[in-house]
Amino acid sequence: MTEAASQGFPGAGAGSAPGIDLESLLADALRPIEPPERLSGRVETTLTKLTDAAASELADWADELTESELESLRDPRNWVRPVAAVAVGGVAGSALVVMQMRRRRKQDGLAGVADEIRKRLRA
Repeated sequence: MTEAASQGFPGAGAGSAPGIDLESLLADALRPIEPPERLSGRVETTLTKLTDAAASELADWADELTESELESLRDPRNWVRPVAAVAVGGVAGSALVVMQMRRRRKQDGLAGVADEIRKRLRA
């Protein structure tokens, strides 16, 4: 008797479960699933909206500042609003770039991604 069968694991012994193919069950359970195309479109739209909102928030915040508020920026406690907007915009923008590169990589292969990176670095 094997060690796994002696510990009571189902399907671990040579003759313990004749109709169960554990290997095929695991292969079926661990098969990767591609998300629907609609999902990636919705995620991309949401990330674009977040990036635009963060940029708008920074622009509005900078326009609202008076001379005394500019002086108060020396205090780090007043940096919460711009830091939060930069963080949200940066994360959302980075996620958009990653999503676009993954989509292109699937369409064009690795050579297409390398060409795209070269084009962007030259610009």
